[in-house]
Amino acid sequence: MKMNLPPFIEIYRALIATPSISATEEALDQSNESLINLLAGWFSDLGFNVEVQPVPGTRHKFNLLASTGTGAGGLLLAGHTDTVPFDDGRWTRDPFTLTEHDNKLYGLGTADMKGFFAFILDALRDVDVTTLKKPLYILATADEETSMAGARYFSENTAIRPDCAIIGEPTSLQPIRAHKGHISTAVRVLGQSGHSSDPARGVNAIELMHDAIGRIMTLRDDLKERYHYEAFTVPYPTLNLGSLHGGDASNRICACCELHMDIRPLPGMTLSDLDGLLNEALAPVSERWPGRLTVSELHPPIPGYECPPDHQLVQVVEKLLGEKTGRGELLHRSAVYFRPCAQRWCLARVPSTRPTSRMSTWKPALSSPPAS
Repeated sequence: MKMNLPPFIEIYRALIATPSISATEEALDQSNESLINLLAGWFSDLGFNVEVQPVPGTRHKFNLLASTGTGAGGLLLAGHTDTVPFDDGRWTRDPFTLTEHDNKLYGLGTADMKGFFAFILDALRDVDVTTLKKPLYILATADEETSMAGARYFSENTAIRPDCAIIGEPTSLQPIRAHKGHISTAVRVLGQSGHSSDPARGVNAIELMHDAIGRIMTLRDDLKERYHYEAFTVPYPTLNLGSLHGGDASNRICACCELHMDIRPLPGMTLSDLDGLLNEALAPVSERWPGRLTVSELHPPIPGYECPPDHQLVQVVEKLLGEKTGRGELLHRSAVYFRPCAQRWCLARVPSTRPTSRMSTWKPALSSPPAS
């Protein structure tokens, strides 16, 4: 039955040729059903049981869980099927045609992360899955690039509890066992509009926000001073002021101003502690101007994670690859949803890199068998 599986490069080509863009803008958003159907057929040919799950609250998106073996524990290999939209002006090739140039493959999703599924399928080509002693699960989710709806729905509804999970995001050829988290926050200030010729009749939201931003920047410096994890390239939690919007005319007192910011916490820092530090920093503004300042989440916060260096999964990965695991500065967000259903997680070293706008991936020469 495995004879039906196409060659490695043809699998890769078919994955790239199947559009599955995720976007918050409805006009750009695409269903991933065709890609899920491709994967379902191939994993069925390999002897896996395949379950396709519609993801509620999405624009016709699906998850796929391919499984083989019975019993407790096992290994979960996880990836997402969607890509970001593409900018025509930055592409010199058709993003949906796998193209080779200078021993690299170009196409939308080659590195992030359709290529992971091509490597999984090729690695399993010559494996008799009936001989596995524990279950093996392959998960393909939807909307990772936007809402994380696929991973969230899977985590909330699955009954599987694998021993560990490997997430095949591109990591520049280094296996990753720890990541900073991500907190994305909106700080909103409500003022009172009025004509600029009579400032006493209004409350300028921009001026209140100026006070708030000063206190947030002090918090940023405090975080850098108090928390360190030397294994990271940037060994402290970062805080970034990302966007600021307020006002509608130069001659009007600004009635509303909103700041979007993010914090990247280190492993071991609790979300509740960080929430408390932010509220404490902004307390003087809130006390002086009751009811005018609010803080809200832009999306569910994600804590930092770390798989201990002495864990069996880490030891096996390091032995197989001949390279020590590292830490990632940017969180691959699926980890927060897969952790409840896996005892440990790790990011695999996939033979890919993402130097420019998720466009290219290193590969073995096409004249040679692909690396397993």
